[in-house]
Amino acid sequence: WISSQAASDLKDAYRFLRQVEHRIQMVADQQTHQLPGDQQRFDDLAIFSGFADGASFAEKLRTTFELVQKYYDDLFEDSTVEEGTGFNFSGDADDEETLLRLQQMGFGQPATISATIKGWYAGRYRAMRTKVARERLTELLPRLMTALGRSGDPDGAFAAFDRFVSGLPTGIQLFSLLRANPQFVDLIANILGAAPRLAQEMSRRPQMLDAVLEPTFFSELPGKQEIAKTIELAVPATLDFDQVLDQCRVVGREQMFRIGVRTLTDTMSPAEAGKAYSHLAECLIERLLLSVKQDLQDRHGTVDGGQVAIVAMGKLGGKEMTSASDLDLIVIYDHDEDAFTSSGPKQVSPNQYFARLTQRLISALTAPTPEGVLYEVDMRLRPSGNKGPIATRISSFIDYQENSAWTWEKMALTRARVIAGDAAFKDRVSGAIRTSLVAERDEQTVFRDAADMRKTMLDNKKPNSPWELKAISGGMVDLEFIIQVMQIINANSKPAVLSQNLLTAIANLASEDVLDQQTANQLDRICQLYQQLSQILKLGITGEFDPQKAPLGLVKLITAATASPDLATSEELLKDTQSTIREIYKNQISDKLA
Repeated sequence: WISSQAASDLKDAYRFLRQVEHRIQMVADQQTHQLPGDQQRFDDLAIFSGFADGASFAEKLRTTFELVQKYYDDLFEDSTVEEGTGFNFSGDADDEETLLRLQQMGFGQPATISATIKGWYAGRYRAMRTKVARERLTELLPRLMTALGRSGDPDGAFAAFDRFVSGLPTGIQLFSLLRANPQFVDLIANILGAAPRLAQEMSRRPQMLDAVLEPTFFSELPGKQEIAKTIELAVPATLDFDQVLDQCRVVGREQMFRIGVRTLTDTMSPAEAGKAYSHLAECLIERLLLSVKQDLQDRHGTVDGGQVAIVAMGKLGGKEMTSASDLDLIVIYDHDEDAFTSSGPKQVSPNQYFARLTQRLISALTAPTPEGVLYEVDMRLRPSGNKGPIATRISSFIDYQENSAWTWEKMALTRARVIAGDAAFKDRVSGAIRTSLVAERDEQTVFRDAADMRKTMLDNKKPNSPWELKAISGGMVDLEFIIQVMQIINANSKPAVLSQNLLTAIANLASEDVLDQQTANQLDRICQLYQQLSQILKLGITGEFDPQKAPLGLVKLITAATASPDLATSEELLKDTQSTIREIYKNQISDKLA
């Protein structure tokens, strides 16, 4: 297959590179393959490797790399676009057999596909301007087109791949890796065909694909501590405020992409995805809070006894976030009673100080930077809603919960979880939340207020499509109302029913005999179905789901999640499911009204 000279040269090159690798690892005492960037350390390694100096070592490395590259390139020396691919994209005129084959593979516009691929080979994009890149593409093309043809939306997937390639600085590495890992060709095709929203993210940031190619990508997802460590390494304390914002967005987008691909490939459950998204958001909030506090301290000094806690509500509170979830947050603070101004050169009152901290934290999370927007933030669940102060002192928070909070605010508080801030103060706020939740309630008042609130919501906006999973009658809101009402009317006598997570709360309500096991099983099954569909839909599209316009790849994911043969059957299943939730809502809330 190769000449004896090639065999001899490659064996020598292998031995040399292996010996250099060993010496690098002996010096560093770690599993690394990186040559030293520092000149002195490079010279030291040269002597350790048996060379007189760094220059002779560098020359030997260079000639070895070039030799190996030459033999590698020779493998494809005689490759052409036509050979071994079944396609012919040469010449000005389209090849009829190529167009027919593309059509048979499922592409609706084969002439457009052919023109685009010819543009690739003409070097239209940077990634295609080297001979080696085009040769790698030639090898990859049959599998790539086959995978795109199976994606469910061949033309849409191809267009997405074209956008993706247009943003690559070089194609050699990607095409070589895909050739060596052909299973990833199918994965990329699935992303492009089933999740336009995720594909758009990949097209804007093609470097995120590097994570998919890592051997550990499909191993166990990193926990909260590992994510925090990743952020700590990527966003060191030495960065200025604007750099912190950009780097947090880079890390956030990469990790969201990783979770999204794992969800798309069904290698993690919806509950695991919700937890992973939530852990990521918590860690990013913690890191940004540190920079915001430091920035505020530089401007305004400190407030005597000043403490702050960030409370997550909604999906983040329950560790059930999706790729498109907003952050529902409340900021609670405290300070010494005799603290009237901050200590810095620009003194402000304590309430101004913590209001500015909150505003800057929201801006750090939501402001568009060159790396995009990180999250949208919703502060409407704070005491008194949009009319109340943006940050709340803990004494005011406790007083409001005891004397002024509406029933729906008590229900929302079942999802409250302290996620960032000063350690001792976080415990104090958590205690205040729990004290509020276990207070004694008048059951009839809770049932009536919840029913009135839900009726008002449906009167203001009554969704008709069963695919509006959250707001439709019998949807996620009704399911949450059932669980939250059951929690707040029973927490006084049975505090073990409390949990921010819906599935855990359902299990708690059953174990405490608040719900019968059959009802709990129904709620658990439906909650998991809604969460799975929510993860898929939020990952796949932006806006409302239209069954008539859905990408075929996304439809496949939905029918798999619902164990249905087609989308019409999935829709009927949803209607039956929503009818079940309406019946449970009636039994647990409406029928309890005196």
